[in-house]
Amino acid sequence: MNYRFYHAKILTMETTTIIEGELWVQDDKILYVGEGGDAAAICQSLSIESILWDREIDCEGNLLMPGFKDAHTHSAMTFLRSYADDLPLQDWLFQQVFPMEAKLDGEMIYHLTKLAVLEYLTSGITSIFDMYLSPEDTARACVEMGMRCVQVSGASGQEGFEDSLAKMEERYHSLNNFDPLHSYFIGFHAEYTCSKALLEQVAAMAHKYKAPVFTHLSETKAEVEGCRERYGMSPVKLLDSLGMFDYGGGGYHCVWMDEEDMDIFAKKGLSVVTNPGSNTKLASGIAPISAYLKRGINVAVGTDGPASNNCLDMFREMFLVTGLAKLREQDAAAVDALEVLKMATVNGAKAMNLPDTDVLAAGKQADVILIDLHQPNMQPLNNIAKNLVYSGSKQNVKMTMVCGRILYENGQFAKEIDEGEIYGKANEIINNLK
Repeated sequence: MNYRFYHAKILTMETTTIIEGELWVQDDKILYVGEGGDAAAICQSLSIESILWDREIDCEGNLLMPGFKDAHTHSAMTFLRSYADDLPLQDWLFQQVFPMEAKLDGEMIYHLTKLAVLEYLTSGITSIFDMYLSPEDTARACVEMGMRCVQVSGASGQEGFEDSLAKMEERYHSLNNFDPLHSYFIGFHAEYTCSKALLEQVAAMAHKYKAPVFTHLSETKAEVEGCRERYGMSPVKLLDSLGMFDYGGGGYHCVWMDEEDMDIFAKKGLSVVTNPGSNTKLASGIAPISAYLKRGINVAVGTDGPASNNCLDMFREMFLVTGLAKLREQDAAAVDALEVLKMATVNGAKAMNLPDTDVLAAGKQADVILIDLHQPNMQPLNNIAKNLVYSGSKQNVKMTMVCGRILYENGQFAKEIDEGEIYGKANEIINNLK
């Protein structure tokens, strides 16, 4: 379909300057972003005679911007939302989460992922970086719902948690060719759930395909201390010694990294995906975001899963990134809100290898959201970009478009999405598992 958005404020994220104008979408791509004006003149500049619109949308002075990139999540963990709260991470994971996950099958994961997609759309999230069981079913759910999804393997030594290296390699081929909305990374759950032999095999696969690797990394102090006891070095140094990151990648959480760890990340061009909501709820600590930024490390933002957060809300995550950094550094100027907005959009796209979704520009994928500025929390319009981080809310998301399809608009999901059925299936699943 072809869309013309006009009377819009536009934050392209190529810069944080707001422009007044129009955005045109043709099929799955952005055709034009600019000041608008004479349509015939714009068509001439695009070397097209004319364009027939399926819809022309008056934005009424509201804000168009790139969709948010949730750069770390476990979508199907919706079934554990508020199921095992107020527990330390290790007890939460090994005594509550893993035993319940062992009861899941692929069909359950398919339906539970759909529930998460509904929440992503209401939060203006247009791409997710997911790690979970049964990746084929996650891929099927996301593609059916129209959600752009990058998955990473959660290979692990935990019984029943993940399958063989051969299966991961098979998925590396099949799921990278499954659908244009979907891609797949080599990865593993964490150092503490894998043997050294397994880690060496993952590193060898990364070298075979010259591929990046992502994993949970230095999330808790106990995790880092345990690795030092086992190997005499931090998890980052261990993985680097195995050549794990020779072709890029990065880590989720990265709360307890020392100076040498950070230097490795900077030297290898790795990405940190910070998850402040989850790290706060599980008392894992506050990541040294200022130190990462000073080293030029790419920092992206993720919600983590709905069992540990418990919501999939990028507005809350953005506020926590800057708020906790200021608290940690005892400096109200630490981690500027504009930098956080970049983390949630441009930097996330970089970490997820989605360069065509980072900014609003001609030729990029039409992953676009519309933010309602005509609500009290967004007024007055002193600094719209910073206000998104400090005052913005899911209630301000008027529209979420992925790959040129409007999936959520004015509080309603697309006609082909039956949210009532999705809610019903999710509750049926959790009731049968208890």
